[in-house]
Amino acid sequence: MTSFGDLLGPPPTRLPGDPEAEEGIATGVDARKVAAESPTASIAWAKLAEDAFDEGDTIGAYAFARTGYHRGLDQLRRNGWKGFGPVPFDHEPNQGFLRCVAVLARAAQKIDEVDEYERCLELLHECDPHAASALGLA
Repeated sequence: MTSFGDLLGPPPTRLPGDPEAEEGIATGVDARKVAAESPTASIAWAKLAEDAFDEGDTIGAYAFARTGYHRGLDQLRRNGWKGFGPVPFDHEPNQGFLRCVAVLARAAQKIDEVDEYERCLELLHECDPHAASALGLA
């Protein structure tokens, strides 16, 4: 049984993480520097996207979040994810990807891209039913 109670579903995907990038973001290293040194680390793109969104740069936030989203999809696939199945929010290395999806949803909503907003919310729910609320979207 998966952690979400699905007997037939795939096991949860837990990314291995990027300790250097995660530590850099956690200790306040400039996210642009972290992204340049670790461009596959969704956590850096998530921080850039969140900061841009908070500063009112919706298009910048959208672009950063989209980059982190695609980097996260690449990592998920390399770690066995087939495009569906649990991606638990409580597993910290998964949070960069999920945070990017959340900012992408917010930015899409702000520019009236309703279909993208709804796809992002659906993806968050499919990854982890608690992720949207944990990320302030519920």
